[in-house]
Amino acid sequence: MLRQFLWFIMIACAVSAALPNHASAQSSAGGRIADIKVDGTQRIEPETVISYLTVKIGDAFDTQAIDASLKALFVTGLFADVTLTRDGSTLLVKVVENPIINRVAFEGNKRVETTKLTDEVQLKSRTVYTRTKVQADVKRILEVYRRSGRFAATVDPKIIKLDQNRVDLVFEISEGPTTGISHITFIGNHYFDTDTLLGQLQTRETHWYRFLSSDDNYDPDRVTYDRELLRRFYLKSGYADFRVLSAAAELAPDHNSFYLTFTIEEGERYHIGKVDVKSSIKDLDSETLLFLVPEHTGDWYNADAIENTVKGLTEIVGSKGYAFAEVEPDIQRDRENHAINVTFDIREGPKVYVERIDITGNVRTLDSVIRREFRLVEGDAFNTARLRRSERRLKDLNFFKKVDVTNIAGSQPDRTIIQAKVQEQSTGQLSVGAGYSTTAGILGQFGVQERNLLGRGQNLNLSLTLAQYESQADLSFTEPYFLNRDVAAAGDIFHTTRNLQQYSSFDESSTGAAFSLGYNITERLRHTVRYTIRQDDITNVLYTASQYIQDEEGNTIVSQIGEDFFYDQLDSRLEPHNGYYLSEGNDVAGLGGNVHYLRSRAKVGYYYPLTAKITLSLRGEAGHITSFNGEPIRINDRFFLGGDNLRGFKIGGAGPKDTCSGDELGGNLYYSTTAELQFPLGLPEELGVTGRVFTDAGSSTYVDPPKNNAPIAGATCPVAVVEDSGVLRASAGFGVSWKSPFGPIRIDVAKPYLKDVNDETEFFRFSFGTKF
Repeated sequence: MLRQFLWFIMIACAVSAALPNHASAQSSAGGRIADIKVDGTQRIEPETVISYLTVKIGDAFDTQAIDASLKALFVTGLFADVTLTRDGSTLLVKVVENPIINRVAFEGNKRVETTKLTDEVQLKSRTVYTRTKVQADVKRILEVYRRSGRFAATVDPKIIKLDQNRVDLVFEISEGPTTGISHITFIGNHYFDTDTLLGQLQTRETHWYRFLSSDDNYDPDRVTYDRELLRRFYLKSGYADFRVLSAAAELAPDHNSFYLTFTIEEGERYHIGKVDVKSSIKDLDSETLLFLVPEHTGDWYNADAIENTVKGLTEIVGSKGYAFAEVEPDIQRDRENHAINVTFDIREGPKVYVERIDITGNVRTLDSVIRREFRLVEGDAFNTARLRRSERRLKDLNFFKKVDVTNIAGSQPDRTIIQAKVQEQSTGQLSVGAGYSTTAGILGQFGVQERNLLGRGQNLNLSLTLAQYESQADLSFTEPYFLNRDVAAAGDIFHTTRNLQQYSSFDESSTGAAFSLGYNITERLRHTVRYTIRQDDITNVLYTASQYIQDEEGNTIVSQIGEDFFYDQLDSRLEPHNGYYLSEGNDVAGLGGNVHYLRSRAKVGYYYPLTAKITLSLRGEAGHITSFNGEPIRINDRFFLGGDNLRGFKIGGAGPKDTCSGDELGGNLYYSTTAELQFPLGLPEELGVTGRVFTDAGSSTYVDPPKNNAPIAGATCPVAVVEDSGVLRASAGFGVSWKSPFGPIRIDVAKPYLKDVNDETEFFRFSFGTKF
C-alpha cells in the first residue's frame, strides 16, 4: 500500500511539472477575486480586456470560470497569447496583442488582377492579423486560381514586422500553368457516340485553337453543370431513366492536365403514349385545350417539350382569366411498352397575391428601371407565367450578368413576395475596328455606346465609320420609357456619304435627323411611328451618266413621316432558330420639303429547326414607291436589287438599267425571296464557324420617265435607253460565316441560274468586320 501511494504522489508531481507556465489558469482553492490587473496591452484599453472576462471582482477563484475567461479572450481574435494567474487575491491577466496589418500586398500574380484578389481576401489594411484569417485567405486565393483552371498555383503568406506592433502582409503567389483537360471519356453510352455527347458539354478538351477560351480548363463547378447538361440532353431525347453515375477527374502524371470520365446509365428510350388534358375548373373545356397540346402519341418523349407545354397551357389558361390556375403534368411510365402517358392536370390553385417585390444586387441601375419590366405589381394576382415573362424581359435588357427571379411565402398564407436578384455588368462599350466588304470596301470604325446611361436604362450611341465607298457618322439617344410610359422615344442625327460611281456614275450624301416613338400593342406586336427630315445631295455626276441621273443632280429636302408594325415570334432576334416574324412599314414624304412619295415595304421570315443545329429559313420582302404629285421618283429613293438581298448579282444589277451609259437605275417595285439551310461544318462549336446553302430569287422593275425627254446635245448618251424586262432572277450558292475574335467574317459564293441579258452578276461576296 505504501509503495502504491508513493507511486501516485510521483505521477501527480510529474503531471503538474509538465503543465506549461501559461496554462489556462492557476488557482488555489478558496478565496475571492479582490482585484483584476491587466498587463501587456498597447492599443487596447485594460477595461476592454476586463469586459471580455467571464469572471468579475467578488467572484470566487474557480478554475472552470477562469478557463472560460481565457477562452473568451482568445475568441476575440485580438491576442496572440493570454495568461491568467493568481497573485494572492488579485487575478493577473497578461496578454500579447496580435499585430495590426499596415497593408496587404500580392506578388507574382500575372494572370489574375490585384483588384480581384483584394476583393476576395478578408484581411485588409488596419485590421487585426491572425494566423487563422491568413490561412482562410490563402484558401480563397487558391480557389480564385482553381476557378481559372490553375490547380498548380501555390500561395505563401509572409509578414514584414514594423514598429508599433504593425506588419505588412504579403501573399507570394506562384500561379503555375493552366490545368487543362487532356481527354474526356464516356462509359456506358450506347445510343449516342462520344462526339455527340462532347457537343453537349460546356467543358472542352484542350486544343491549340482554344487559346481564347477557358472552357478547356478543369473546373469542378463546370463539371457539375456538365452532369446537368447531359441529363437534360438525354431527357429531351426520350431517355427518361437516364442517370450520371459518376464524373471522375484524374490528374495526369505530368500534373498539367486532367482525364475526365463520365460514367452514365442511359436506360430505355420512351415514346409518348396517351396524351390527355383534365380540368377541374368549371367552364374550361379540356377538349379545346387538348387540341393545343403539341405532343402526340408515338412522338419521342421530350422533357423540355413537356415543360414548354406546361408553360404554354398556363399562359393560355391565365389569359382566359384564371389567374390562380395550376398546370401539373402527370407522368406515368409504361415500362413494358416503353411508353410514357402524359396527363396535363389543370386545377384551381390557392389564391395568392403579390405582397411586394424586393430587388437586390443593383448598384447602378435604378429600381424603377427594373420594376417597369415586371408584368406583375404589388396587389396583383400571382401568376407564374407572368413571373417568367418578367424574368425574360429583365434578361433581354442585357444590363445584367445574372438575373434570378423567384417568389417566397409572404406574411400571410395568401401573400407571396417576389425576389429579383441581379448582378450588373458593364454596359459601356468603346469599339475600334477595321474590315472590308464588297459593298463598302476597306473600312474603319470608331464607336462609343452606353446602354444604361446613369442607370436609367437610356441608350446613348456615337458611331463613326469611314470606308472606301460608304461612310457614316451617327449620334442617337433612346429613352425606353418616355414620360414614364411603355413608349420608347428616340432621336438620331446622321450624315452618310456613298460613292456609287462603280454602279451608277454619281455620289450621294445625306444629312438629317430622325425622331421616333415605339410601343407594344401586345407582348409580341410593336408599333413605331417616326419622322425624318434630311437633305439629299447627288453630286459628281459624270458626263457619261444616264439622263435620269443628270436630271437629278443637286440637292433636295425630304420631310417624311412613317410607321412600322413588327410582330415577333422568334426564339432569338440575333440568331433565330425557331419561329417567325412579320413586318410592314409605310413612309409618306411631302409634309414640307420638295420630295413627294408614298413608300410601302413588307418583310416576312420563318425559321424551322430540322435538328438541334440545322435550321431551315424562308424569308421574303417586297416594296413599292409611287409619287403623288406627278414628279418622277428620284434615283436615291428607288429600290436596288442585288448584293445582300439577291446574292449572285451586283448591287442594282438585277433591275432597270440604262444600256447606253451602263448605269443601274433601281426600280419603283421590287420583291425578293430566300430559302436557306444553315448547318455546322463539323468544326469545334466554340470556333463559331457555320455553313449555309441558299437560293435567292426576285426582281426589280418600273422606272418613271425622266424629267427631260429631249436629247442632250453633245452627251455621250443623248437619250436614256432603259432596259426593264421585270423578269424573275434567281441564284443558288453556298456560304460560310465565322464569328472571329476580330469581328464577323462572311463569305458567299453564288451563281445566277435565271437572269436577264444585261444583268450585272457577282460570283463572290465577302465582308469582314462592320456590316453596313
